[in-house]
Amino acid sequence: MSNRPFIAARLELFLDKRLEQVFRALGWRERVIPYTAYGDESFARVLGRIVLSPAFADTQLGRATEEFLRRRGWRNFITAPCVHARYTIRLGDAEVTGTTDRGGYIDHRVRHHGLAAGWQVGSVQTEQSERESFGVQVVSSHATFGLVSDIDDTILSTMLPRPFIAAWNSFFRTEAARQAIPGMAVFYDDLLGRHPGAAVMYLSTGAWNTHGFLKRFMRRHRYPEGAMLLTDWGPTNTGWFRSGQEHKRNALLQLSVDFPGIQWLLVGDDGQHDLNVYSEFAAANPDKVVAIAIRELTPAEQILAHGTTEPLAGDEPLPRDIPVFKAPDGRGLRRVTREFLGLS
Repeated sequence: MSNRPFIAARLELFLDKRLEQVFRALGWRERVIPYTAYGDESFARVLGRIVLSPAFADTQLGRATEEFLRRRGWRNFITAPCVHARYTIRLGDAEVTGTTDRGGYIDHRVRHHGLAAGWQVGSVQTEQSERESFGVQVVSSHATFGLVSDIDDTILSTMLPRPFIAAWNSFFRTEAARQAIPGMAVFYDDLLGRHPGAAVMYLSTGAWNTHGFLKRFMRRHRYPEGAMLLTDWGPTNTGWFRSGQEHKRNALLQLSVDFPGIQWLLVGDDGQHDLNVYSEFAAANPDKVVAIAIRELTPAEQILAHGTTEPLAGDEPLPRDIPVFKAPDGRGLRRVTREFLGLS
């Protein structure tokens, strides 16, 4: 059995390297796109991507043009990744170097940074790029509560995963046209008021290319800031497409390892497979889950999400002693969880 990556992954790598050579010959420069990081007093997981951008982008007109274009959905997906590019991360007392993967992504664990709990700032750069700052949530080692929230159809109405509607929402609609789910931001604020310093993670099968849009969307609608765990829509080392469910399973498992003392409130919707994934995780790790909260889509949203009017039924049995709350929006979830979670 061959250990070589799947043919689609090899083809993607070949094309990306050739395009990178062409763009570098045209004078394009390396640019770092940092994502929100997370960790505790002993480590931080730093995420980001290194891409190429034209020299024109550094001019005043270029920056204005980029500011306009990036708010059109399709612009989020037009990138030229830097394959195996070297970078330097500075975070607190630590300074480390690393190399991007074949998609230009950074996923680096920084140890012994010496930072206290709370929101902190680090930086990452390459030899050719400007230094870019990123925020990192350093969670106290004494924290016992965390929030994991899905994004699509949980805090943001996208009508995923039907391909044509997803493509329209993701590529063509402007950012201002995207709608927040009523009451979810207030629900999350109340949770964090009850648990100050709690870890906040947004887990989605959406593409990393949309990170900038999602961050601006969350700020505009006043969602609590937190790290986003997204995915690359390209081919993997084993197949043509990535499994969204497997991505969520792996991310939850990693969070349970990174924060062994935290119990998570898992929030999702019934238009995809969130309940199934969350129930599976809770059954295997009952001490890591305090409750599951599911936003119920309307029949029309169910049709757009997966083609039927009924929610997707999970085949994973619900875990004992771990409550599952359901409501159509954030106001409803806040109401049904108020007594259990001790909300005001």
